[in-house]
Amino acid sequence: MGVLSSVVPLVNMELYIGGVAAFLGSFNIWSVALAGGAGQAVGKFPWYEASRRSLHWRFVRRRMERPEWQRRYAKVRRQTHDKPMLVVGVLFTSSLVALPPLAVTAVLAGQLEFNRILFYATIVVGRTLQFAALLGGISWLTRL
Repeated sequence: MGVLSSVVPLVNMELYIGGVAAFLGSFNIWSVALAGGAGQAVGKFPWYEASRRSLHWRFVRRRMERPEWQRRYAKVRRQTHDKPMLVVGVLFTSSLVALPPLAVTAVLAGQLEFNRILFYATIVVGRTLQFAALLGGISWLTRL
């Protein structure tokens, strides 16, 4: 479900996780949260990889041939490679609270050719923490 919800924006993982927490009486919060977080990271693979390859598409290359676009792209790419922890911070925030939306940051990270390992690890950690908080909160509420 994590993979599906990550690829298809209309499928809501948080709602699914909430349902799991409400209907399963006893479960390990961290294992369910980690499975959801890992699934979400795997589901972002097509977004990240397609956007990474998009720089080679003809219509994108034509746009990138313009000097203004080349300057902008080079500047942003240089900043992301010079300050990877800034990008990790944005990705982590996006993974944890969805601001900015993770689908958008996944595409941008791919286009800027951000480090794959940092990209996926950050999503796993951020989404796992988000799902653990959601699972813990709902578990606590159902015990009341």
